[in-house]
Order: sequence, then C-alpha cells, then structure tokens
Amino acid sequence: MKRALLAALLASAAAPALAEEVNIYSHRQPELIQPLLDAFTKETGITTNIAFVDKGMAERLTAEGDRSPADLVLTVDIARLKQIVDAGVTQAVQSEVLEANIPAEFRDAGDQWFGLTARARIVYASKDRVADGAVTTYEDLADPKWKGKICVRSGTNDYNIALLSAVIAHHGVDAAKTWAEGVKANLARKPDGGDRDQVKAIWAGECDIAIGNTYYMGAMLKDPEQKAWAESVRIVFPTFAGADGKAGGTHMNISGVAMTKSAPNKEAALKLMEWLSSDEAQRIYAESNNEFPVKPGVPASELVTSWGSFTPDTLPLTEVSGHRADALKIMEEINFDG
Repeated sequence: MKRALLAALLASAAAPALAEEVNIYSHRQPELIQPLLDAFTKETGITTNIAFVDKGMAERLTAEGDRSPADLVLTVDIARLKQIVDAGVTQAVQSEVLEANIPAEFRDAGDQWFGLTARARIVYASKDRVADGAVTTYEDLADPKWKGKICVRSGTNDYNIALLSAVIAHHGVDAAKTWAEGVKANLARKPDGGDRDQVKAIWAGECDIAIGNTYYMGAMLKDPEQKAWAESVRIVFPTFAGADGKAGGTHMNISGVAMTKSAPNKEAALKLMEWLSSDEAQRIYAESNNEFPVKPGVPASELVTSWGSFTPDTLPLTEVSGHRADALKIMEEINFDG
C-alpha cells in the first residue's frame, strides 16, 4: 500500500502542470485587443482564447448555463454590460486591485462589471462650414438652424441609445423626446452606416455636423483612404446644458469586462481582469485603440491628447444605462431612422 501511494505521488509530481488559460467572449473585434492579450500572456504565461460574439451574448451565455466555457466577457457599451448582468450570467468580483485602479463611476457598485477604457460621444464639425463655438452643447443639435446639416448612424445603435439615455438622465423623458425629434428634423439624410460614414458625408459636402465616438478619428487618420475625411473635420466636445441641477460634461461610454457565473478558470480570469487595469495595459489600450484610460494617472496617447481637453460627464453610468428602455422607446416612437 505504501509503495503504491508513493508511486502515485511520484507520478503526480512528474506530470506536467496544466497550463492556465482564460476563455473570453468579446463584442470587440479580436484584433483590437490581441496586443493586450499577447502582452498578458508574455508576462504571466497564461494562455487566452477569444471568441468574437457580435450579437446575442447574453442569450448565448444563458443557453450554455454552467456548461459555458467562457470566463470573461468584454463589451463595447455600458448598456450591453448591463444587459449581460441583468441576464444573471455574471458574478460579483471582489478585488482590491480593481477598486484601486478603476474609479467608482467606471465600475458597478455591486462589483459585477468594470470599465477598462472610456470614449467620448462627440461632434465632428466641418472645418470649412461650421465656425468655432457654433456647437457647444448636445442641446444645440436640436436647434432648427442646423436643419438639413446633421448626419448620424441609426438612432437605435447602442452608442446613440446611450447618448439619449444620458439626455433623459439630465432632462427627463419628455424633454429627451423633444430633443430627439429636433435632431431628427435636422438630419441631412436618413441614418445609415457607421460613425466614420458620417464623417465621410461631411467631407463629401452632404452635411456639416456628425455625431460619433472619439476613437474613430484615430482610425481614420491611420487609413490612407479615410485620412482626408478626418482632416476635413474638427472634434468638438459638447456638454449637457443645466437642468434640475444636473448640468453635465461630455457624454462618456466605456468598454468593460465582467466575469461569467460559470467561469471554469476563475483565478486566471481574475488575474487578467486585474492586469487589464494596470498601467501597462491601460497604456497599450490608449496607444492602440485611441481611447481614454480609466485608471487615473495613465495619460492618453499623444494623438488623443491633441484633440483637446474636456470635462467628462460625472453621472454614474449605471444611472445612464438605467434609461436604456425609455431611450429605445423614444427612438421607435418618433421613427428616428424613417
């Protein structure tokens, strides 16, 4: 018996340790975050496996249940994070590292999700046809003086629903509906395409103003075909006009991470979450994706900094995302895309 036990222990000691790994479901295109994952693996030896899930992530995780191989989910919008959390397929993560690195406004009070990068929803304005200072607030976009001058992607796109949700948070549902109707009345064409297509339309003279995310400017400047589009516009950081004591800054959204309830590799997944909030990871995010780091003290890239300084809106993203249903209802009621 003793010999058998000793042999078993020796065999166990001789067997190679199983390699650690983390399985990720991502709303982000894998190539956008691969530099981060490669750096993490190089530093820790932990392998990462990523699957691009464009739509239906919450439904997929629900269907897979405890059998899901996913440890983490990465998303590109606060509303998507909330949808996944509301589906009951994530778990709370207590981490002193995450709490220290990520400000409270960029993480869930119940520790279900954590922001990793921030982006601003801003105005792209024609350098030739829109004077400096002509647009300073989101409310300005509903001014009749811009009739036939605005381009924007679908009103039901996640980024625009998040912006309208912020309008609701600042002004209430009725005022937000009036604002959305005003923006629709000012459209130069029916909503179509992505944020970069709206900037292209400005370059082509189809409109003078577009709504988009900041990081698309960096993407366009790197593309020889799209560089001229980017150079035809300036970035304007609008703010929310005051209402009921809730005057605000520029609307922010996040990319973020949550741990799945099933997480078969929980310890390794936590290591990745904490590493993504580190100085090194935040710097890589900032440089490669033209986004704003959420960790205080980590600077934005030189390019992003060149777009100018601004005051971010301080409304908690949990409050903003709580108005998503009303925002979607407004867009459907006014037939924004019609």
